[in-house]
Amino acid sequence: MLENCGSAMIDDDNIFHLHLVSDSTGETVDGVARACIAQFPDVRAHEHVWSLIRTDAQLARVLADIERNPGIVLYTVFDMDIRRKLEEGCRRLQVPHSHVLDNTITMMAGYLGQQSRGRTGALHKMDEDYFNRIEAIDYTLSHDDGQSTWDLEEADVVIVGVSRTSKTPTSVYLANRGIKTANVPFVPGCPLPPELDKLKNPLVVGLIKDVDQLVSIRKNRLRQIERGEGGDYVDPVAVRNEVHQARRYFTDRSWKIINVTRRSIEETAAIILSTMYDRRGH
Repeated sequence: MLENCGSAMIDDDNIFHLHLVSDSTGETVDGVARACIAQFPDVRAHEHVWSLIRTDAQLARVLADIERNPGIVLYTVFDMDIRRKLEEGCRRLQVPHSHVLDNTITMMAGYLGQQSRGRTGALHKMDEDYFNRIEAIDYTLSHDDGQSTWDLEEADVVIVGVSRTSKTPTSVYLANRGIKTANVPFVPGCPLPPELDKLKNPLVVGLIKDVDQLVSIRKNRLRQIERGEGGDYVDPVAVRNEVHQARRYFTDRSWKIINVTRRSIEETAAIILSTMYDRRGH
């Protein structure tokens, strides 16, 4: 439950202070905060991130910063003593504060008829799922951009796409979900690895993007690395042919095709996961 102890403190540039406090890695509170902030496009958060807060001395530094920069405090703290002191400090400073998982945990406890254990870092325990994620990350990094195509059959997902369609960040995002992901570039005039046509286990996904945006992104990339004009790489006609060839290649093999033009990496990954689970009958 949110305890609102004061009026809004937003500066003239529509920026407010947001304190994210966790006694673990802070991933959960950060994810919830970003999802919520996205609903308020006219304001920006100056984030103060505090992770692994497990002692009174660490908490004192957090509260001192909150006093200097009052704003909203969101937290995932399961150590009851640290949590109580944090909440008392927030009330004393008259800042709004909320444990972002309280309502969900309470609802689940009522439905399951059990009390939650309140374990610090329970999400990041070193169990089988943890080691599966590490294995997936190792596999994905060693199969980036067409590397090590000899064992693609071991992948859960193989992403094929034209340049600048976010193949690598999408692969890494999936790997962090425990999905072994390889990615292979589609380059006009360069044959793709023959192993791709023999795959049975992995879901193969083709990524494309609208030509105008693709050209714009590629030009920006060339400017960043100071690589001159770019030739066919940024020529609209050549890029249109490239995207057409890729789409036809993917269609001929009945691969899932995703146009990532207006999609975030998370949205693309969600489509891939959904397709993969449907394919497996989950």
